[in-house]
Amino acid sequence: MNITLSQPSKMPCQGWSVPALACKTGSKLAQVVGSVCHGCYALSGFYRMPNVQRALQQRLAMMDSPQWVPAMVAKIRSTEKSGFFRFFDSGDLQSLKTLKAIVRIAIALPDIQFWLPTKEYAIVSEYVELFGAFPSNLTVRLSAYMVDKAGPNSLAHGLGLTTSEVSSTSGDCPAPTQGNKCGDCRRCWDKDVQTVTYRLH
Repeated sequence: MNITLSQPSKMPCQGWSVPALACKTGSKLAQVVGSVCHGCYALSGFYRMPNVQRALQQRLAMMDSPQWVPAMVAKIRSTEKSGFFRFFDSGDLQSLKTLKAIVRIAIALPDIQFWLPTKEYAIVSEYVELFGAFPSNLTVRLSAYMVDKAGPNSLAHGLGLTTSEVSSTSGDCPAPTQGNKCGDCRRCWDKDVQTVTYRLH
C-alpha cells in the first residue's frame, strides 16, 4: 500500500486527510451559517486542485483496507521526526472501525503524540463505552459545532476527553500572531489543556 501523508503548512508535523465532503457531520454543518464548518477551508483553494482531490479520495479508500494500519505505522515511523502527528487536517472519522484503527496506530507508535479533532461525538462515545480510555499518546478533542458557542464540555468531561471551540473575537491559539503556524505551541496535543479556542479565520 502506497501511503501518502499530508503536509499541512501550519503544523509542525505531518497529517492524515480525507475529503471534507466525506465528513458525516461536517458536510451538514457546512450548509449552516454560523457553524464552524461554514466556509470550510478544505472545500476551497489548494484542497480543490485535482491532484489533491485524488490523493484525498485515495486515502479515504485506504482506511477500509486491513493493510492501512501496518502501512500507516511503517510510514509514520520512518518519516515523522517531530514526535507529533495530526489526524484529519481535512475530513473526519468515518466509523467506529476507523477510530479503532487509529487507536491501533497510536498503540504501535508510543513515541508519537497523536491529535484527533472530531465532530463525530457518537462514534467517540461508542468507542469509550465499548473499550474505555484512549491510549495516553492519543488526544481526542471534541470540536464545537458553532462559532462563539461552547464545545460539548459535559460530554467530553464524562468521556475523559478534551474540547476545542472557535471564537469570532479571540482565542488562545497563538497561530494568528506567528504567521499562521503552530511554532513551538503543542496545546492541541496536550491532554492537560481541557479546551483550545481558535480565532475564526
